[in-house]
Amino acid sequence: MSTAHDHDHPAHLAHHFETSAQQMESGKLGMWIFLATEILMFGGLFCAYAIYRSNNPDVFLFAHRALDTTWGAINTVVLLASSFTMAWGVRAAQLGQKKLLVGLLIATMLGGAGFMLIKTVEYKAKWDHALFVGTSNAFYQNDGKLTNAYQAEHSADYIENHGAPHASNDHGDDHGSAHDDTSHDGDEHAASHDTHAEHAPPVEVSKITRPAAAPAGINPSLISNPHPAISVGESMTTGIGAMQAAHHGSHYPAFTELAPLDRGRTHIFFQIYFAMTGLHGLHVMIGLGLISWICYRAGGPLTRALLVPGLLAAVGLYFTFLWQLIAGPWWVLGIAITFIAVGIAWSLKNFVAARQQKDVEGEFSSEYYTPVDLVGLYWHLVDLIWIFLFPLLYLIH
Repeated sequence: MSTAHDHDHPAHLAHHFETSAQQMESGKLGMWIFLATEILMFGGLFCAYAIYRSNNPDVFLFAHRALDTTWGAINTVVLLASSFTMAWGVRAAQLGQKKLLVGLLIATMLGGAGFMLIKTVEYKAKWDHALFVGTSNAFYQNDGKLTNAYQAEHSADYIENHGAPHASNDHGDDHGSAHDDTSHDGDEHAASHDTHAEHAPPVEVSKITRPAAAPAGINPSLISNPHPAISVGESMTTGIGAMQAAHHGSHYPAFTELAPLDRGRTHIFFQIYFAMTGLHGLHVMIGLGLISWICYRAGGPLTRALLVPGLLAAVGLYFTFLWQLIAGPWWVLGIAITFIAVGIAWSLKNFVAARQQKDVEGEFSSEYYTPVDLVGLYWHLVDLIWIFLFPLLYLIH
């Protein structure tokens, strides 16, 4: 390569590209391919959600009331605002507004951090009421039986009371006495509908006979269950489906109103919830790391001097918040305070050194802003996925 070509070659342009535009288009193509794989991954979870909800509509209708719609709505607004600041930051980079770019990137990081704080509060509530993932869920069954019937009773009470603002007025206070025994038989299940007898029209009773016992090895509840499975069409004239029709779609079932098989599948909703929101939260944290990297490259000496120690102090603040939230052990608070102290001391040291340096501009300009644009695309996808997760999980029915 000639000396003249080296002199004309921009510092940001890789040698295997002829122009900055070619480099940018190649980078965008690669990012879109990567985002397509991300969509495929989340698409599998959305398919699992659709299948499980279609097969267990009453379970999802009951269990989703454990989620806090207010916090979910606030998180939606927070992410939309962060998506706006990220898009504005890309525009600032295109126009060469470097200080504005740094400020907008910091605002985007604050939005992502706020989202994760709110998710921590939500996850803590689920943990407190044994609604967490796996076998720790109160409704998890082993050999067709609840592993902890007492805890399941209290968790069901929490869900019904927590979701009271969403329930119809005629559902009343009959929930409190409805959990004397979580292993109700078919007669008790039918009796739970008496409070609605005055409002509900007569319904057709299913005439589908119970199938013959399956070979050994199948879940015992599938063999001993006195209520046969019904089709989607028949569900509108029997059971919860008839209740929804009678109440014009405004009835939220209690745990005791669920069929025995549905009670045993209640934990499925929470497995889906934590799988989808947990994976999304991981992507939010990855996005925060990428935006921090972009902010570091976009800033001058002062920004670079304060960003890393500032992030260390922010991690300490988060663990302080988590310690207070869970009333955790003192050693967690000790580590958090250490992070905060080191971050502040490091920031002061770097601040003094940065003030003595010449003001050097960041790497990005109107001629080169590809990394900002690519990270912005990733962040928009993360926000877009949440826009689908919020109504599917929080706004069922």
